[in-house]
Amino acid sequence: MKVINEYAKLKLVILGSSKSFGGTPELSDAYDPKSKEHIKNGTFPTQKSIDEEMLGFFKVLNKNGIEVLRPNNINNYNQIFVRDIAIVIDDKFVIANVINDRSREIEALTEVISDFSKGNIIEAPEGVRFEGGDIMPHNEYLFIGYSEPEDFSTYKVSRTNVEGVAFFKESFPSKKVKAFELKKSDTDPKMNALHLDCCFQPFGLGHAIVHKEGFKNPEDAEWLINYFGEDNCLFIDSEQMYNMGANLFSIDKDHVISEINLKQTNTFLESKGYTVEKIKYSEIAKMEGLLRCSTLPLKRD
Repeated sequence: MKVINEYAKLKLVILGSSKSFGGTPELSDAYDPKSKEHIKNGTFPTQKSIDEEMLGFFKVLNKNGIEVLRPNNINNYNQIFVRDIAIVIDDKFVIANVINDRSREIEALTEVISDFSKGNIIEAPEGVRFEGGDIMPHNEYLFIGYSEPEDFSTYKVSRTNVEGVAFFKESFPSKKVKAFELKKSDTDPKMNALHLDCCFQPFGLGHAIVHKEGFKNPEDAEWLINYFGEDNCLFIDSEQMYNMGANLFSIDKDHVISEINLKQTNTFLESKGYTVEKIKYSEIAKMEGLLRCSTLPLKRD
């Protein structure tokens, strides 16, 4: 078990499961604005469409020699976005405190976790809230998306609190923790940066995707742009963010899996020297998550 960044060669990963995702939820049970939108419009993805897309993702990982684990099945329960329930940082497996609607997801990883040394497992204490989509290891840095107390208490889509940021500073004192406050909306998916990986993604040759408007404080986006260099950044607008244009998945420093319809993103990466494997994942995107959200890397070289 070892992960220090988002793009070192991937060896072992948990891929979420669509086996029994529960179908279209009641509107009152949906907890993100994009899912709500598709429930209202009658366009929420079907079991068949999700199964097909996740199988396509599995095949690409398998073809590239990556060992893939899957969660145990929980009937009628959405287990697609496995990224949020835990994260590996260096050689530690950190278990998240997620919203109550998703609290059972960690049960499905019991067998995986049982293989780890107890000294390498960290459980977030009560009061600390975070989801893996907000936590991004980047070598000596740890990038974190979060909400200040007012937003955290206001928006259900606020998933990481200031206590979460403090927890990572304490748990990983050797890391430079850089926290970015995100914009939130429970009603407008084009104004909601659900997690950091919805508006930012770094890549192995020194490039990044940035949705500047997803950051509540402009200086946070500017910090990232200065860090990576403006010429090395692809800037996406709210429509592209809505289509999950930053939520890709690197399997090596120059090898990325992307959604086939993200044409600007894919063209940018290919022009910078990346191999981009394109798969259909647009139905799963209707639930406000994409490729990074569906994976939990356990080992990268």
